[in-house]
Amino acid sequence: MEEMKVITGKQIKDMLLGAYHSFEKNFEAINDLNVFPVPDGDTGTNMMHTMASVAKAISAMSDTAEAGEIGAAAARSAIMGARGNSGVILSQLLRGIGKGVAGKKTLNNTEIGKAFQFGILYAYRSVSKPVEGTILTVARGMAKGAYHAVRGKNVSLEDVLLEAIRTGKEELAKTPEMLPALKAAGVVDAGGQGLIVFFEGCLAGLRGHDCEVLQIAPKAAAGVTIKGEPLDLEYPYCTEFIVKGASVDKKTVSDALQGFGNSMIVAVVEDIVKVHIHTKHPGDALNTAQEWGTLHDIKIENMRDQHENRLFTAEDIKPVKHGVGVLTVAPGEGLAKIMHEMGAAEIISGGQSMNPPVEDFVQAIENGVCEQYIILPNNKNIILAAEQVRKLMGASKVSFVPSTNVAQGLAALLHFDSTRSLDENTVIMTKETKEAASGSVTVAVRNSVVNGLEVHEGEYLGILNDKLVCTGASIEAVLEQMLREGDYELISMYYGADLSEAEAGQLADKLQNMNEDWEVETFYGGQPLYPLLLAME
Repeated sequence: MEEMKVITGKQIKDMLLGAYHSFEKNFEAINDLNVFPVPDGDTGTNMMHTMASVAKAISAMSDTAEAGEIGAAAARSAIMGARGNSGVILSQLLRGIGKGVAGKKTLNNTEIGKAFQFGILYAYRSVSKPVEGTILTVARGMAKGAYHAVRGKNVSLEDVLLEAIRTGKEELAKTPEMLPALKAAGVVDAGGQGLIVFFEGCLAGLRGHDCEVLQIAPKAAAGVTIKGEPLDLEYPYCTEFIVKGASVDKKTVSDALQGFGNSMIVAVVEDIVKVHIHTKHPGDALNTAQEWGTLHDIKIENMRDQHENRLFTAEDIKPVKHGVGVLTVAPGEGLAKIMHEMGAAEIISGGQSMNPPVEDFVQAIENGVCEQYIILPNNKNIILAAEQVRKLMGASKVSFVPSTNVAQGLAALLHFDSTRSLDENTVIMTKETKEAASGSVTVAVRNSVVNGLEVHEGEYLGILNDKLVCTGASIEAVLEQMLREGDYELISMYYGADLSEAEAGQLADKLQNMNEDWEVETFYGGQPLYPLLLAME
């Protein structure tokens, strides 16, 4: 390959997309290296999803975008999409790269080499107490390799990447000697292997080649290090969260949270803080973080439960079901995520034109973790299916709340309390659905007359509380007619798969201009056919 004299934003974009494709091909092989009894999810999967956020952000950018613009977008999207311990560390690698290319239209080979070196150092420093034999050991080795390569004369970017990969592999091979669990299982560190996959993907993207697939030998004596082994966790809750609108630096965050636990990783990009920590008291960490800004994407997992799941195979014992849970229907991926964050135990994809069968509900309940379930159909065409499930499985095990739209389902879910009985929850949640105000906008598929309104194919339809109330040539016109006489304080808009975030924001601004007393929020719903679903309070 000829030496590159100038590195453009397009080439950086190609490298990062190459890294994502490399994880797509190799994430399962990385997952297979996990041996620790208390994992923070699967390493390969977490790193792939983190890179997927980056790929989505930079793919939408022009090939003429400057190097600094690509780097900034990659850093921000990585921290917002970071999953698990390994994902947060990877996001810091990208933050360092972004900082190294900041403000530059193009770079020379030495500058981009230093940016990658900078990224590796950021990754290493993101962990408050680095442990040898992990991804951090590999990162340090790669940083040294990149440093020495950059100091050479007439060095090419390919040379820098090759040297970083070579020294990284040398360090990776040593990880089993540093961590007994790795040696007993006969594997190298999964996170360290993921870092190699990242750089090999960047190299493939730079060359315009396909990524290679890892060839990893099977583990030796699989399971010997964890089966039946007692667990003693001083800090049992794996806690992750994002703080937005923050004006604090990494040291301030680290110092404030240091006493709350261990395995802490802190990432800061502009006004966004991402934290991963193992702690006894998640609430204390969250209360402290709330002083810096608003909390988002909170995830708390009991690692003792994760350990118990690892101790036994499916053949050993079936999971014990307990308590009351909610099984809800979500018409889009964004709404599914929101419902999950609100506490839904099981979620089935479905809605208008995609009504799930009774069998899907039965399977979800049989495979679920709860003894009893309350079904939220969230569509009038799914209510009969929910009723049939109750008849098949028994009223002592299954009940349903007759929610006819998403707004009713969200209102009901908001008032679910796992400490109440099945019947108590059903009564309270049903009451809340009756008080929820809903709206939606869709497009007419045929000519018709409904509620005295003449409807023409292709027109936008405004539906208020499940009743068609207006038609119009645009979404804005329908929203204005549908909501202008409403006495609302808060309007939540869930935009569908066919609307962009920018378009949804413009619609929200127009609603805000209609009535300055309204508070308008937008969320990605991802539902098909309906550009907007609304909940009003």
